Amino acid sequence: MDLASNLGGKIDKSDVLTAVEKYEQYHVFHGRNEEERKANYTDMVNKYYDLATSFYEYGWGESFHFAHRWKGESLRESIKRHEHFLALQLGIKPGQKVLDVGCGIGGPLREIARFSNSSVTGLNNNEYQITRGKELNRLAGVDKTCNFVKADFMKMPFPENSFDAVYAIEATCHAPDAYGCYKEIYRVLKPGQCFAAYEWCMTDAFDPDNAEHQKIKAEVEIGDGLPDIRLTTKCLEALKQAGFEVIWEKDLAKDSPVPWYLPLDKNHFSLSSFRLTAVGRFITKNMVKILEYIKLAPQGSQRVSNFLEQAAEGLVDGGRREIFTPMYFFLARKPE
Repeated sequence: MDLASNLGGKIDKSDVLTAVEKYEQYHVFHGRNEEERKANYTDMVNKYYDLATSFYEYGWGESFHFAHRWKGESLRESIKRHEHFLALQLGIKPGQKVLDVGCGIGGPLREIARFSNSSVTGLNNNEYQITRGKELNRLAGVDKTCNFVKADFMKMPFPENSFDAVYAIEATCHAPDAYGCYKEIYRVLKPGQCFAAYEWCMTDAFDPDNAEHQKIKAEVEIGDGLPDIRLTTKCLEALKQAGFEVIWEKDLAKDSPVPWYLPLDKNHFSLSSFRLTAVGRFITKNMVKILEYIKLAPQGSQRVSNFLEQAAEGLVDGGRREIFTPMYFFLARKPE
């Protein structure tokens, strides 16, 4: 029932179907191109998260991201370790001011704040996610040390040299321009301090002339609110162009003992992450269909479920073919 009542975020329930139609029209399956998505990225990404957040929270919990995973490790354990790894790489110390760029509802923000005893600000341009995040901060008891700011990460409302560390987890892939986003992060980061991120990228194995590769890329873009998916090399170039010194970078998916896409793989079954399995998604899809039919969920809910399912299939196919990664990691430093 929480899934049904929260679906659509801040969009009026009577307007959900219209919002779904407008969102779908941004993507290649509906005749739009990459440049149009980039020009309208704020509206596109906001509509996406208004429509998809309740599904994400229902399936993933509070942290909406994948993780490098060891054998014998649960999905939840791997997600926490993935966040701790980021904090350790940044060397976050107690009391430091940290910025989470594109923070979602704040799952990683709360985990990293408690793990490092730091003060984390979450930057997000989606009103519904911020409202939800503030409530979860209060429930977790971190509302005195952690906060949210509603703003576009291409135009951050912070003075220069404001933060001791900055990170982004599968978020800056929504930026229409990697250089412009990284340049803003560079501006608000203190000299000598570091920026770390997990980026969604196409790998060197991606062939732009391969129709199947392009289909997979388009499925991920429509199902995950992306204007475009950049190559790993393009992210690296943008970092250096923005002024960062790259300390190290690596696609962490390459040596993950458990494939990152396993939770979404239709051939995989797990009780601990049941809602993400093929059976769990089938039940959710039909539950949403029933709730929409009896008008407990807004009209258009089923179509949101459908494009998220399309994204899951694209992600698994992209992962199997090794043409896509959700965890291209880099640690970069702003010179003194």
